[in-house]
Amino acid sequence: MGTGIGTGADTGEERRDWVLSFLVRHTWLSMRAAIGAELEEFGLTVPQFATLMTVRMHPGTSIAQLARAVGSTRQAANEMLAGLERDGLITRSPHPTDRRTHQLHITPLGTTRYEAALPAVQRREAELEAGLPPEQRDTVIAWMTSVALACGEPASGSGSGPGSASGPGSGSAPES
Repeated sequence: MGTGIGTGADTGEERRDWVLSFLVRHTWLSMRAAIGAELEEFGLTVPQFATLMTVRMHPGTSIAQLARAVGSTRQAANEMLAGLERDGLITRSPHPTDRRTHQLHITPLGTTRYEAALPAVQRREAELEAGLPPEQRDTVIAWMTSVALACGEPASGSGSGPGSASGPGSGSAPES
């Protein structure tokens, strides 16, 4: 049984008419669904989990920086943050020097929820990767990092983030 996305994987024949970006998107959507199913037990969605992870790693992140880091719009990030804030997982506070910007912080309850969900996410990812030899996994990670850098975005886990000079949020646009 193949992927249904025209890679030729189901017939073994080499296909040259597929577009790599659509294969990556299909893979991401499939992984997102699998991870999302794991997160239901913890009352989180994939974007909420990504938000908790990002804010935990980068305390004081602005809403605009967060939106770029998790691949959403500021409006969508604001709507999601409202729910996380209502549930006591995130707090927003005014930036000390920029009245247009709010800083985000994870609460102790948010940390507890994130830390409870993380092993389930990691276990599910390990299950999804179980058929890959470690060297192939390393190659895939290196490839994804290279493509992300070539596109002008640091890859997740590359050491840069919302607060870094080269990471998301390093632009000069006003942030909320």
